[in-house]
Amino acid sequence: MAVQPKKHPMPVQEPAQRSRNFKEVALGYSEETAIAEATRCLDCKNRPCVEACPVNIEIPDFISKVKTGDFEQAYDIISLSSSLPAVCGRVCPQETQCESKCTLGIRFEPVAIGRLERFVADRHNLQGKCAPRMNASNGHRVAVIGSGPAGLACAGDLAKKGYKVTVFEALHLAGGVLVYGIPEFRLPKNIVEKEVQTLKSLGVDIQTNVVIGKTLTVDELFDDGFEAVFIGSGAGLPKFMGIPGESLKGVYSANEFLTRSNLMKAYDEHSHTPVMRAKRVAVVGGGNVAMDAARTALRLGAEHVSIIYRRSMEELPARKEEVEHAEEEGIDFRLLTNPVEILGYRNPDNARDPKNGFVTGLKVIRCELGEPDERGRRRPVELPGSEYVLDVDCVIMAIGTSPNPLIKNTTGGLEVNRHGGIVVDEATGKTSKEGVFAGGDAVTGAATVILAMGAGKTAAQAIDDYIRGKHA
Repeated sequence: MAVQPKKHPMPVQEPAQRSRNFKEVALGYSEETAIAEATRCLDCKNRPCVEACPVNIEIPDFISKVKTGDFEQAYDIISLSSSLPAVCGRVCPQETQCESKCTLGIRFEPVAIGRLERFVADRHNLQGKCAPRMNASNGHRVAVIGSGPAGLACAGDLAKKGYKVTVFEALHLAGGVLVYGIPEFRLPKNIVEKEVQTLKSLGVDIQTNVVIGKTLTVDELFDDGFEAVFIGSGAGLPKFMGIPGESLKGVYSANEFLTRSNLMKAYDEHSHTPVMRAKRVAVVGGGNVAMDAARTALRLGAEHVSIIYRRSMEELPARKEEVEHAEEEGIDFRLLTNPVEILGYRNPDNARDPKNGFVTGLKVIRCELGEPDERGRRRPVELPGSEYVLDVDCVIMAIGTSPNPLIKNTTGGLEVNRHGGIVVDEATGKTSKEGVFAGGDAVTGAATVILAMGAGKTAAQAIDDYIRGKHA
């Protein structure tokens, strides 16, 4: 039978409709579509897709179960490797990982692995299957700092091995970046809650509103009887450009803007968390976070939203699907453009306050691409005399984040690099401090959900080896 050359398309809300609501954009495959897409898999012997998956899901095996309609067995196969299948099926950049190595992709479009993973996980959750049983305790305790993807993956794997795992989360809800960083229209929060509940059913204890470094220190966790600590605290410290006007009212970090909307539900008229309902918004940056911020601003009522990015579309780091969705929704892409100043005016009622001003515009300068930088990307070169002003009343900086220094500053013997990332042995996640392991954005800086999960799984195995070694 001839192979269909293209993926089965993902049903989505129409752009004009979805750009004014926070409901999920992608609607998911039906059973019939999932089975049809699964039949495109060649089930090749060398399985390059598995090696390209950071958590090494046995992709051909679960897809073969989808082909035959054995969806629960497909879910069981995925769950052997992934603690967050419904999440990963939505937000992982499969196009640069498993799907990029798909053998079918040599001639045609690769198999829609991510869409199939999402279908399998969603169907399992919809069926309301029994939660997994808690394994017998092995008598050992491990602390996990942070309930983002790295922490949850580490906690899940350790719980399956019989460890009593306690996750400490600084915010009032578990999920880390999955709940505060990724918008509802890309990742519904009930999906994250369901995945967290699955981990709790394995015996994972999650304690919220605990700021490690303030409420407790890493050393105090050891004093309390934990035999190992995993740090998966993410990279929540936003970066700014250092240009004039960044202290004006109406300037946000993407981190704050998205947290107010996603975690605190500022989009709800009954929310007690304010967020500016700006009319003309500029988002500085070109990654997935920039796309999320721009599309959120649109849904909050903005009439015009611009992405300001200093390189060209070819260098844009955001996922292709997210860029396409943003373009369909009317987001304006100002490429080869860089901000130089945020303009504003003083409030005459409180003129003595130097920060008491409001954004009225963004001065930008045009760029061209020059020689490659240390990562091989061509450097943007500003063109003198090409400045112009954008009429905006809100500017959102989405140019990256770095690890919060709190844990570093309160934990002796923990080596960090010049960017604030914790230094680890890449093969194990082991840090310079005895019994302490780390992974995810706290080590690498802002990266992807699936890479953080991979780091959490790696550290879980290393922690198991470490504790077993101590008691051998």
